Amino acid sequence: MTETIETDSAEPKLKHFPVPFFAVVMGIMGLTLALHAGAEAYPVLAGASQVIMWAGIAIFTVIAVFYFAKYFKYPAAVQAEWNHPVRLAFFPAISISMLLMATALLAHAPEAARGLWVIGAALQGVLTVAVISGWISHRSFEVGQLTPAWFIPAVGNVVAPIAGARLGYIEISWLFFSTGVIFWVILLTLVFNRLIFHNPIPGKLYPTLVILIAPPAVAFSAYVNLTGQVDPFARILLNAGYLFAILILVQVPKLAKLPFALPWWALSFPVAALSIASFSFARMTGSAAHEMIGLVILVVLIAIMAGLVYRTCLAILRNEICVPE
Repeated sequence: MTETIETDSAEPKLKHFPVPFFAVVMGIMGLTLALHAGAEAYPVLAGASQVIMWAGIAIFTVIAVFYFAKYFKYPAAVQAEWNHPVRLAFFPAISISMLLMATALLAHAPEAARGLWVIGAALQGVLTVAVISGWISHRSFEVGQLTPAWFIPAVGNVVAPIAGARLGYIEISWLFFSTGVIFWVILLTLVFNRLIFHNPIPGKLYPTLVILIAPPAVAFSAYVNLTGQVDPFARILLNAGYLFAILILVQVPKLAKLPFALPWWALSFPVAALSIASFSFARMTGSAAHEMIGLVILVVLIAIMAGLVYRTCLAILRNEICVPE
């Protein structure tokens, strides 16, 4: 009798294992790349970058195994997530995680990075078309269902050129970059319309507001990798990232009052992306101010990651994750 109860209680956990878990990997790999970017100015960070990179790859593997198990055991639950207006946007977090891992692996295992990038880029392309097709399908979405999480598919496209340009895939990287920037502009307009003229974002999803920082910050890194220079457009992208970071900073008191939930991981990758962009700008222009900005943001990122890991582990122990909504 006891065994039956344990089996029955274990199955729903797998059934409710959410696709936003892949955002955890995005945050970890973002921290890896931020430490790597900072290591050029502060070599002591290099060792930590490698350790966190391998930890991130291991965590991605575990999450992928669980999610594929969910797909085979509970395909209807995966379909329900695909039809969910918010969770639909998190599916590209799978391919984005792969692209970020490929970027991190470039310095350590170039051929493995190439293979992973090709798979991740192909999956990102498929998911971008599928998600956008889902958005413009016959089913209607409510304005209240739109959140900054919808930026995730667009962000994935501007992640691809960061490693793609260095691997020699120049034209396909420009295709990804163009797609990402175009949909960033479209979604930015829609999201601000929703934020200004409609009801506030629900508390559980309010941390996704931080995702506003990611598209311009990642686009800056992609653009300078494609062009090899910091021109006026690159400066616009970086400063747009700083502008959104300031807007988010004003929201910190409200964020601090919210209870923890998995969407809190939305804080990690955008902050990492802004740190990476700052370090890259400093390296390419010799700006000591931007190097210091990158370091300050990196310290904030480390504090955020420590808090997120602690609260996630606590939530798992309290059975607050992988439960029905």
